[in-house]
Amino acid sequence: MIRVLVAEDQSAVRAGLVLILRSAPDIEVVGEAADGQRAVALARELRPDLVLMDVQMPRLDGVSATRQVVAEGLADVLVLTTFDLDEYVFGALRAGASGFLLKNTEARDLIEAVRTVGRGEGLIAPAVTRRLIAEFAAKPVREPAVDPSVLGSLTRREREVLSCLGEGLSNAEIAGRLDMAEATVKTHVSRLLGKLDLRSRVQAAVLAQELRV
Repeated sequence: MIRVLVAEDQSAVRAGLVLILRSAPDIEVVGEAADGQRAVALARELRPDLVLMDVQMPRLDGVSATRQVVAEGLADVLVLTTFDLDEYVFGALRAGASGFLLKNTEARDLIEAVRTVGRGEGLIAPAVTRRLIAEFAAKPVREPAVDPSVLGSLTRREREVLSCLGEGLSNAEIAGRLDMAEATVKTHVSRLLGKLDLRSRVQAAVLAQELRV
């Protein structure tokens, strides 16, 4: 059972999300929050597996709330928003969100996204992934926010996996490309996250793009 906290300031939207999630037999909605501060407080109190977090909320925005939830290790965060490419995207992912999904996502895809993040695989909506990569590719080469020397701790295979994460590939897709077992991919992902001191594979994907791995 995946325990979910829904944080969304619009009551009608929040009710719809709760209704969709409760239709899945393996998902339990344990709490609802109408603003970012309440979302953080409930995450501390309820310790859900996942917070479904809107980015635009009163009192404390979703990006700041995500940063607090992740920093305290309270839950994974799946960001849900109407904005598919702006600073909200980059801010949420850098803050440690494990996934990013658009509000126009179909109900079945929302449920599957929660399951995917619940498994620890992280997720960015495919359309967002493509535009995210294109955005980085279009930017002039600049000094990255992270020191490239951090990659020195990675093995050759771990760097290859990191590069695949930067393309938004799933574990199964990485396994196919690099001709290895999916369980081995998971091991490499876990190890590189630890070496790079990252919370999620989505953070690793952003780092891979910033360092142009």
